[in-house]
Amino acid sequence: MNIADVIRMHGRLRSDKVAIVDGQRIITYGELDRRVDGFSHAFSRIGVQSGEFVGVALRDTAEHIMAWFGLSRLGAVIVPMDHRWSSSELATVAMRFGVRYTLVDIHQPGNGTGWMRVDSAWFEESRTSYHDPQIGSDSPLVVSLSSGTTGMPKGPCASHQTYENRFMAYWINLGFNASDRFVSATPLYFGGGRGFTWANLFSGATVHLFPPPFEPLELIDLVRTCRATSIFLVPTMIRRLLETEFQGLAFPSLRCLVSSGSALFPNERHQIRQRLSSNLHEMYSSSESGAVSVLSPDDVEAHPNSVGRPCFRVEVEVVDAQDKALPANETGALRYRSPATPEIFLGGDAAESGFRNGWFYPGDLAEIGEDGFIRLRGRFKDMIIRGGINIYPGDIEQALLRHPHVSDAVVLGVSGAELGEEVAAFVVASKPVDAEALEAFCRNEVASYKIPRHFVFMPVLPRNSGGKVVKSELRSLFENMALNTVERVVSNETGT
Repeated sequence: MNIADVIRMHGRLRSDKVAIVDGQRIITYGELDRRVDGFSHAFSRIGVQSGEFVGVALRDTAEHIMAWFGLSRLGAVIVPMDHRWSSSELATVAMRFGVRYTLVDIHQPGNGTGWMRVDSAWFEESRTSYHDPQIGSDSPLVVSLSSGTTGMPKGPCASHQTYENRFMAYWINLGFNASDRFVSATPLYFGGGRGFTWANLFSGATVHLFPPPFEPLELIDLVRTCRATSIFLVPTMIRRLLETEFQGLAFPSLRCLVSSGSALFPNERHQIRQRLSSNLHEMYSSSESGAVSVLSPDDVEAHPNSVGRPCFRVEVEVVDAQDKALPANETGALRYRSPATPEIFLGGDAAESGFRNGWFYPGDLAEIGEDGFIRLRGRFKDMIIRGGINIYPGDIEQALLRHPHVSDAVVLGVSGAELGEEVAAFVVASKPVDAEALEAFCRNEVASYKIPRHFVFMPVLPRNSGGKVVKSELRSLFENMALNTVERVVSNETGT
């Protein structure tokens, strides 16, 4: 099956059902199907072939979604690009994957090679259907570039069937269905924004586009007005909502509030269920290989330090350095595989990027309890080796967050002359607290060798748009500070 075939079915069987709400625009499934055909015909006329890579660097509009399905129906392979990238960044990705054409908005500055400025003429409704019987389930569909991609662009290429398998996990573990009213509030360029939006349209649901930037109260108003049943938000967005004053439950109509991109803290989960929605589903996933696990509303309070149990048809293991599976409750490298794991890797070495022997290694350290719940212990590359002892940053971060005056924290390993590495904690304090107090607190929470040698107090931790802490910035900050200053740094933001 071509993934766009389902839009054809919806266009025939529920032509008047609202598919997309884009501001004041309302697009039914019948109209969506005809516009997707129009786009496919237009690209076919200029010679785009099945299997050809096409860049998509569009804003988060209905046309962006139409382009997805239009390229899918044509059999082209989508290379997602951020419309905020510079001309040189777009050119680098285009060259890497042999992209002849890159779709950009009409307002995009510059004039890059192969740019095709998209306007409404591209999506004129077609009276004739576009169909290529050679395009099927195993045909390549999307290059899933990681949100953390550095250096030369690379990533796995997911097929039509791979994406349908990912949708199945959303349907079974999150309950997405044709009756949903889904708010798409994260960039469509990102894996989560793309996947959840696509899955809802595949299901026959209604998608309300509400792309960032926006104010928290604006999002609350939209969700309440359209009586949304589901939404996907990254932790950064959720934290902004929790910092906002409003009356009552923010999202009373939600059946499913999905958080993904980085792990939430236990205290945040409690606040979310009290102030935003009790129906919080936290999904641990990767851009490269889809969903891994989900922590359901029933399990949020009982398993505060877990990212949940594996999703439908996902096999998860924790292994040692020789890839031997470890017993329950032992820490090692996490790996997983499922029908949603791509089999084709482009632009680099698959093994170096985490794909080995049918498994994907996301680079996380974890342990799996006898009950099947997964607990993350940090990134493999972030593990601290102090005097030959392995230290997992996640243990110390969780300890610091148990302090009533700490609202955010991240722990890194830094160079140490005596023991090779030392522990440095970057802390955001909600109330005045000093390093001595935190050190004394940690003595009752973690082993002595895990107590941070350095405390750096900050007004806020640098995070990317997916909610992940940008640790490279923190390392640079630490390296640029004098050692005798770093050991007991107290920011004015703490009030001390």
